[in-house]
Amino acid sequence: MYSKRLGFGLWSHNLFSEALALWGDHRVTEFIDARSPLTESMVKEKLQTEIMAQQAVNMQYWPLFSLEQGEFVGVCGLRPYDKMQKTCELGFHICYQFWRQGLAREAAMAVIAYAGEKYQMSYLFAGHNPLNKSSKALLNKLGFVYSHDEYYPQTGLDHPSY
Repeated sequence: MYSKRLGFGLWSHNLFSEALALWGDHRVTEFIDARSPLTESMVKEKLQTEIMAQQAVNMQYWPLFSLEQGEFVGVCGLRPYDKMQKTCELGFHICYQFWRQGLAREAAMAVIAYAGEKYQMSYLFAGHNPLNKSSKALLNKLGFVYSHDEYYPQTGLDHPSY
């Protein structure tokens, strides 16, 4: 899968340094995991979870690479959310040095289109930490509509959900 500036890959154990650069950075994880910053062993677990998700359900938070330089940019992808309702959860985490360049929006739009074509999803779900104003703004720009607050165990908070 591609967008104008991004190529999507698949996680493998060979990409551990990229995973560590993303999820080992407290600026990235402060809104997604109360244990932030994540240790190397926590990042290894997270990487393994993404690899296993791809094998089990053919989706993950896919690694993103810039098409121009080949640099690792972050992740964007899907997770099963409610199989009965044919709903997946959209998520994205962008490396700090690439924030505020429109890459999360670009990647999310590509994943949204892909979800409709590949998985025939009826709905997409997304949520964000209540303190993360950037994610809230992006979800609104993408057309998500707030529906409820949902408890997110990784942060211990109720997250606005769409």
